[in-house]
Amino acid sequence: MAGHSDLGRFLRQCRADLTPEASGIAAETQGRRVRGLRREEVAMLAGVSVDYYTRLEQGRHTSPSPAVVDALARVFQLDAAARAHLADLARPARRSDRQMPAQRVRAAMHQLLASMTEHPALILGRRTDVLASNALARALLTDWTLLPPRHRNYVRWIFLDPDARDAFLDWPTVAADVVGTLRLYAGRHPDDPQLSELVGELTIKSAEFRTWWNGRHVHERTHGTKRMNHPAVGPITLRYEALALPGDADQTLFIYTTDPGSPSHDNLRLLGSLAARTGPVPGTAPSTPARAADASTERADPF
Repeated sequence: MAGHSDLGRFLRQCRADLTPEASGIAAETQGRRVRGLRREEVAMLAGVSVDYYTRLEQGRHTSPSPAVVDALARVFQLDAAARAHLADLARPARRSDRQMPAQRVRAAMHQLLASMTEHPALILGRRTDVLASNALARALLTDWTLLPPRHRNYVRWIFLDPDARDAFLDWPTVAADVVGTLRLYAGRHPDDPQLSELVGELTIKSAEFRTWWNGRHVHERTHGTKRMNHPAVGPITLRYEALALPGDADQTLFIYTTDPGSPSHDNLRLLGSLAARTGPVPGTAPSTPARAADASTERADPF
């Protein structure tokens, strides 16, 4: 529908978020009726006509050239992830209702995860589906094996499980970033019907998700720090590395580590010991009862 394309929506949000001062345009003392830049100002800075840029925002033209994409990314001062997202949105439309093929985690990767007894690790797939995890990751986050396969999704857990909100000391930042990660995936795979189902469910059930999904934040997971408070062992600060797995561009291995000799390191070791002795650790079981697995799901890999 004209005026409601993903590209047009993203451009409007970028324009609204950029101030004239940040763009090098002299601010007016009065009479400015729009938040951010005017269309005329974006067009001038990007070196395109006002009519052409207006058609982009209104969805009447949805495939700008790479040169125009580069110019708009420069005007809006986009980082690498947002620039890539803009390029994805500018590709010709290719939507369909066809189910995407099932993802499978190689047996060697399952063995690798199981061998990592001192570091939590998990593999995320399309739309942040949790495809595999080791015992320490399940003790740290949640026991994905107790969830129906269709519910084994990281962003769904972040927003719909109350324990996830309590687990992260910086939950708003974690949640906003995972929405940005999902938006990056959506730009690359706009024809994924299961993504539409996930976004629809979260939009209905979570006001925070709805607010952030209507924004423009894009986030690419590479590395970072997570601050957690585990109900069984206390605070744990973790560093993570995200490693794209060869052979499947939509599978990413996440490995979590702590600083040697730190209280976090001691608490993580204690958590591992508790999990080895007692099985599921208090606070890691899903807050909602597991329902029967949906046999039609694509996520059939064992944990």
